[in-house]
Amino acid sequence: MKTIGLLGGMSWESTELYYRAINEETRRLRGRLHSAPIALVSVDFQQIEQLQHQDDWAACARILAGKARQVEAAGADFLLICTNTMHRVADEIQGAIDIPLLHIADATASAILAQGIRRVGLLGTRFTMEQDFYKGRLQEQGLEVLVPDDGDRGLVHRVIYQELCLGIVRDESRREYIRIIDDLGRRGADGVIEGCTEIGMLVNPAHTNMPLFDTAAIHARAAVARALAPD
Repeated sequence: MKTIGLLGGMSWESTELYYRAINEETRRLRGRLHSAPIALVSVDFQQIEQLQHQDDWAACARILAGKARQVEAAGADFLLICTNTMHRVADEIQGAIDIPLLHIADATASAILAQGIRRVGLLGTRFTMEQDFYKGRLQEQGLEVLVPDDGDRGLVHRVIYQELCLGIVRDESRREYIRIIDDLGRRGADGVIEGCTEIGMLVNPAHTNMPLFDTAAIHARAAVARALAPD
C-alpha cells in the first residue's frame, strides 16, 4: 500500500475525520489489523485563517508549499490537502512537489457523476462558494453548480469559522443549514456538496432526504483507492 500524504490542520477537526475515515476504509478493504501508511504535516490554522481573510493567498501558498515538501520528504507517494478552501492554491502546491496531488474537487465530481447527478448545490466558505477555483473545476467536468444567496452564504461561512472549526455543533445552525439545503433543492439541485470538510460534523444523511456529498469522506475513500491501486 502506498503512503498517503496529508497536509492538515485546516482545521484539525476535519483532519481528525480524514485520519479516521482513511483507516476505517483501509480496514474495510484489507481486513484484520490493517491500517494506512500516512505521512501527516499539520499547520497552525490561526495563521492561515488570518491570511485568507486578508486575501493574501500568495503567503498561504508559500506556507503550504513548504509544508507539502515536508510531507513528500516524509515518504508520501501522493498528497491530499485536507480542506476544500485551500485548494485555492493547489496549483502552487503541486508545483512545489514531485508527487501528485489528489484534488478534492476531482474526487467529489467523480462521486457525484457516478450517481447520475448533474445539478448540485455547493456549501462551503465564501471563498469556495464564490470564487472560481472550485466551482470552475466542477463545471469543467460537466456539473451545474448552485450556491445560496448572499445572506445565506454569509451564514454558512460564519458557522464554519465561528463554530465548526472550533468543534462547536449547534442544533440552531443545523436547522439553518437544512433550510438552505431545502432551498437549493427547490431551485433544482439534485444533491448538495458539503464543500467544507467540517460540514459533515453538522449535517449528515439522517438530517435530510437530499443526497449529500461529504467531501472529507469522499476524498478519504479516493485516497485509499489510490494507495491500493497497482502502479
